[in-house]
Amino acid sequence: MRYMIIVKSHEPSPPPSSEMLAAMGKLNQEMMDSGILLAAEGLQPSKSGAKVVMEGGKLVVQDGPFAEAKELIGGFWIIKADSLADAIAWVKKIPMWAEGEEVEIRRVSEVSDFVRDDISAEALDSEQAWRDRQP
Repeated sequence: MRYMIIVKSHEPSPPPSSEMLAAMGKLNQEMMDSGILLAAEGLQPSKSGAKVVMEGGKLVVQDGPFAEAKELIGGFWIIKADSLADAIAWVKKIPMWAEGEEVEIRRVSEVSDFVRDDISAEALDSEQAWRDRQP
């Protein structure tokens, strides 16, 4: 199973220290060495992004920063784990904990999680074929 580990953040927040970057690099290397790490990225502040929202039947682009947002995604990992408990064990190794910080863990949907019928079969087969070609 694949799990996404979502690091929540509040803005403004200072960039990570050299010590924090080194500690995160150590955890990432441990995940790579164990063969579970599929992806890991930190995200730039919302001021460099945008949101697309449906308003009045039209798509509206809202430029960042998103001051009204209570929580934003600051970064993520995608890992392979046998269970939610295994994913939680990896999250407990994250070296960035401070009072009130939060990390969310969500299982990534697989093609087999969706209803297969005459309408969805072609799209599901295409999705699975694409996934099978990924490294």
